[in-house]
Amino acid sequence: MAQLGAHVEVKRNDQITLDEIREMNPDRIMISPGPGYPKDAGVSCDVIREFAGKIPIAGVCLGHQCMFEVFGGKVDHAGEIVHGKASVMVHDGKGLFKGMAPEFKAIRYHSLVGLPETLPDALEVTATVKGTNMIMGVRHKQHKVEGWQFHPESILTEDGLKLIQNFLDM
Repeated sequence: MAQLGAHVEVKRNDQITLDEIREMNPDRIMISPGPGYPKDAGVSCDVIREFAGKIPIAGVCLGHQCMFEVFGGKVDHAGEIVHGKASVMVHDGKGLFKGMAPEFKAIRYHSLVGLPETLPDALEVTATVKGTNMIMGVRHKQHKVEGWQFHPESILTEDGLKLIQNFLDM
């Protein structure tokens, strides 16, 4: 994001409080990747609950999974462990995917995923791995809250900077 001209402050999810985040008065929040389940992600889930509908929020990998659980879905094993694997994504061309090619390669580093059969009513699927129902993107139906299961920041993700720019433009 800084590479695209944004002012960025990085905070660990287990070393900051909601009150401290409120005092920072952010104009957007990106919830980053990390190990474990959403329950292990410090204040990340609380940040989504607090700021959804107030400012744009994007989630990457674990951040995306936090969104999935906050709005009522279940995150569990993906059936395969994918670390550093390129997969072809298909998407809806809206929101974070605006202006992207209909298919592109993205890098995945995860063993957990939002289970499609538990997709919350508040969210819509925005991207999947081509030829599967494995969820790689979600969007809140009313708020500027979107997530990617894959890693747009990876140099191996095609047009990753465009994905991040779309978040900055929200």
